[in-house]
Amino acid sequence: MAAAQLLSEGRVDFYDIIEALGEGNIEALMGLTVGLIFGVAAQRSGFCLRAATVEFARGRVGPRLAIWLLTFSTAVVWVQGAQYLGLFRVSDARMMAVPGSWSGAIIGGLTFGVGMVLARGCSGRLLVLAATGNLRSVIGGMVFAIFAQMSLYGWLAPLRNWLAALWITPGGRNLHLLDMLGLPQGVALWIGLALAGFAIALALRNRLGLRPLVFASGVGFAVALGWVMTWTLAQASFDPVNVTSATFTGPSANTLMFFLNPNPALRFDVGLVPGVVLGAFLAALVSRELKWQGYDGADAMRRSLIGAALMGFGGMLAGGCAIGAGVTGGSIFAATALLALTCMWIGAVLTDHLMDQRRPRPAQA
Repeated sequence: MAAAQLLSEGRVDFYDIIEALGEGNIEALMGLTVGLIFGVAAQRSGFCLRAATVEFARGRVGPRLAIWLLTFSTAVVWVQGAQYLGLFRVSDARMMAVPGSWSGAIIGGLTFGVGMVLARGCSGRLLVLAATGNLRSVIGGMVFAIFAQMSLYGWLAPLRNWLAALWITPGGRNLHLLDMLGLPQGVALWIGLALAGFAIALALRNRLGLRPLVFASGVGFAVALGWVMTWTLAQASFDPVNVTSATFTGPSANTLMFFLNPNPALRFDVGLVPGVVLGAFLAALVSRELKWQGYDGADAMRRSLIGAALMGFGGMLAGGCAIGAGVTGGSIFAATALLALTCMWIGAVLTDHLMDQRRPRPAQA
């Protein structure tokens, strides 16, 4: 029975809809929905981990850090609140169900952090900017996706596998940070609320308006929505479904292969990336922020492409990008994801200090 007929008859049974549409199509629609919300919210808020780390590296606790912190904290609150209400289980997340790599988190996180400063944006930010007409981000995003694919199945895969296997979590699963510390998982919600309060205070101190705060919270909501939607599908599906949410390393590689593979399969990943692009484009169109932009010169292009390549390899090694590990993995307190996020901050701060802060400034006329 077609899904439209079910709806017209007032019988909305999720199992019937799955049977009518197919699990792959539903996954792709879920990814598209999460991507649309993420794209709109990220474009309007200016959310970017690279901007926050650079601001911090230069001794400022400013608006970019407030926006990033509000996104992270609201993702934690939404996700942990969903778990409290029985709408999601952290233990079912794919990130928790597979072994984590401490060595991958450290090396990959540092590499990604270096790359995002060189590329002047993390992978998610490049995707959002590409949708607004930034050709630098279009090319950088393509290089990122190619190197992510090479790290997953191509020439760089043996190196990635070797580095990831150097130090892995015991027991065949990832670890929950609060379990490692001997704290109940319910504490995670209170940590999120405390961080959100600090972020709001920081935003008020920097005189941020209501709009960027609402949209920054929207990015966190998109992450939580992805977890809840894929978990709900996994409970109703007969076939295994990856319980996942917003991340851009694997999905960028999978989306690239979707358009190159003669027999592509629809999944959450394949809907997510186009959704982000469409959402960011519509947001920029409404706010009249569409603008063609290119490289400022050969040096800028070389730096950007090297950074994108480092992010592609580093993100795949770390188990996620600035969004996938930093916010999505952080929201469920996956230990290796939080370690990767910490190393991304360290790599970014050191790179900005060594390469940008020491760059000679042009003489004043």
